Order: sequence, then structure tokens, then C-alpha cells
Amino acid sequence: MKRLMFVLYSLEFVLFYVWEVMHSNLRVAYDAITPDHHARPGIVAIPLRVQSDLEILLLANLISMTPGTLSLDISTDRSTLYVHAMFLDDPEEMRREIIEKMEGRVLRLLRG
Repeated sequence: MKRLMFVLYSLEFVLFYVWEVMHSNLRVAYDAITPDHHARPGIVAIPLRVQSDLEILLLANLISMTPGTLSLDISTDRSTLYVHAMFLDDPEEMRREIIEKMEGRVLRLLRG
């Protein structure tokens, strides 16, 4: 049963991430080809629930591989990840999306 759940979580995670990458690609491409630029770059601090090196590495790399976002640094106590976003309209919304959508899925995938 545990293997089946891992397979289901993996499939769900892959589909979610592919959607995020496609959506982000379109948003960055649209901003690049239109005369008006809509980018509002900024840096946001994300409090972390992930703890192990693998969890932190996976989350940081997934954020960096998503167009328009880049993991910059992690605090020395490993409790905060700093992320640069190309479109930072609402820092609280971005923080919530990363924590709930991406970090939550990483935790569910790796911890079961």
C-alpha cells in the first residue's frame, strides 16, 4: 500500500510540476515578447518546514527550475529560503503558494 501511495504522489507531483513549468514559461515568454513589461521582481523569504538536506535540495531546485523564480540562499539555521521572483505582485501570495503547493507536495512525496 505504501508503494502505491508513493507512485500516486509521484504522478500527482509530476503533473503539478509540469503544469507549473508550462504556466511559468508562458508568463515569462509573454512578458518578453510584449512591448510593455509586467515584471515586478523582488525577493521573498519562505519559512521552511522541510528539514533534511534532500528535502531542502529538492525544493530549492524545483523553485529554480521554474521559469521566473530562483532560489538565492538559505539561512544559516536552515529555517528560511530566500527566493527571487520575476513577478512578485503579492509577496504573501507567493509565500503561500510555495509553502502550500510546492513544499507541501515535496513533504508528502518524501515523507509519505
